Amino acid sequence: MPIMAKNPYTLLGVKKDATKAEIKKAYRTLAKKLHPDVNKDDPKVADRFKEVTAAYTLLTNDEMRKQYDTGQVDASGQQQNPFAGGGGNPFGQGGPQTGFGGFGGFNQRSRAGGQDDMADLFSSLFGMNMGGMQGGMDRPPMRAQKGADVRYKMQLPLVTALEGGTKTLQGGLKVKLPSGVKDGQVLRLRGKGRPGVNGGPAGDAKIEITIKPHKNLRREGDDLHLDLPITLSEAAKGAKVDIPMPQGTVKLTIPPGTNTGKRFRLSGKGAAKGDLYVTAHIKLTDAELSALPTMAKNWPDMGGADIRNGLL
Repeated sequence: MPIMAKNPYTLLGVKKDATKAEIKKAYRTLAKKLHPDVNKDDPKVADRFKEVTAAYTLLTNDEMRKQYDTGQVDASGQQQNPFAGGGGNPFGQGGPQTGFGGFGGFNQRSRAGGQDDMADLFSSLFGMNMGGMQGGMDRPPMRAQKGADVRYKMQLPLVTALEGGTKTLQGGLKVKLPSGVKDGQVLRLRGKGRPGVNGGPAGDAKIEITIKPHKNLRREGDDLHLDLPITLSEAAKGAKVDIPMPQGTVKLTIPPGTNTGKRFRLSGKGAAKGDLYVTAHIKLTDAELSALPTMAKNWPDMGGADIRNGLL
């Protein structure tokens, strides 16, 4: 039995001379009340929904509406006299069962006149894709799908990685960096990937971090290792030195007689809860180099053989 055998004007509650806008408005009101997703447990309402949908499809297609109004086809879309005008089925090769009953029997002209409008209407009403309804209204709408993730690579100086902050990727995507981000770490920005499909959520942006080496500072796990230049005067007499680290200034006491290679450990001053290891490297200033010959005249001749033992 065809889905729709009733007067389509009556089904939609419109006059015979109703405009397409009036027909669309009437159908929109009925579709909201009768849609199967709203009335899942009432098959009678689902049948009613199919009827009004078929009526809407017929009346919004100029050619099919004209054939109905002139009596060439009945309310189900079947030709009143199959032998008139050369015979045959006006809706394609599938016979009466491929008429308005499932929306699959419309020829190309019918589809062009009605189904594209239907897709737009269902999209605005329910977020549905009409492609999932071809062949019958019993098919469920296409499932919402999450958009694809997008991957990026970001290279950072070590100091910037330790400090954190906000950086902007090519394309304008802003990335908030946590302090202490590590080499190889992947940051996820939810909803910043490709748009979702059929109303699904957007994908995520995934940013892989690489750290550029620093000439004086390196990271091993959460520990930081710093090569600290000190003057000859500081090494000889001792000093209190302020070290500008990404997390803030760190104070280090250098005892008198410190030599190059002396290592100091500052607990909890590394990345996260790691430690900071400072290795002293004596570097003479220009003033020290100028004064050194005079100073050295009073030094005893110690020779240099001892410090070169085991060189090779």
